[in-house]
Amino acid sequence: MSRIRFGLVLVVVVGFGGCNKPESQTQSQPATAAGDGGQSQSVGRDDHSIKGHSHGAGPHGGIIADWGGGKFHVEFTVDHEKQQATAYILGRDEKTPTPIDATSIELSIKDPVLLVTLEASPQEGDTEGKSSRFVGTDEKLGVVKEYAGTLTGVVDGTPYSGDFTEESHGNDEHD
Repeated sequence: MSRIRFGLVLVVVVGFGGCNKPESQTQSQPATAAGDGGQSQSVGRDDHSIKGHSHGAGPHGGIIADWGGGKFHVEFTVDHEKQQATAYILGRDEKTPTPIDATSIELSIKDPVLLVTLEASPQEGDTEGKSSRFVGTDEKLGVVKEYAGTLTGVVDGTPYSGDFTEESHGNDEHD
């Protein structure tokens, strides 16, 4: 009789043990496809609600941050020799220059602590009075490292903010 009880207890424990899966195993992640030069993109949708979803490298070789749930994107690049940061405003596709009606945007770097105003520097083809490129300099930008920070600006009266974190490229070249 005790063998039967032991068997029943074992069946119950094993049977119910599989019902409490950790939350991380039960949540589905969006499928991604490697396309566009290895850039990860959501398949079937552009889900900017997922924190930390990958944007990959931008058209200028920089890191892309989301601005406004995918309405805009901003690409951060740095030229250490010139001690210069450049931000490019891009469209939903993360490639197309998208001029905005702003004279400047703000760059905030976490380490070294730094706040730089990036001034409008229109690219060829930008609409008159608008810019898709913003440039600023600071001697701290001469430090060769992977930066993390935030780019903020106002477009048509709406404030936008996008966080970015550069990652090692696996070589010593960091432009």
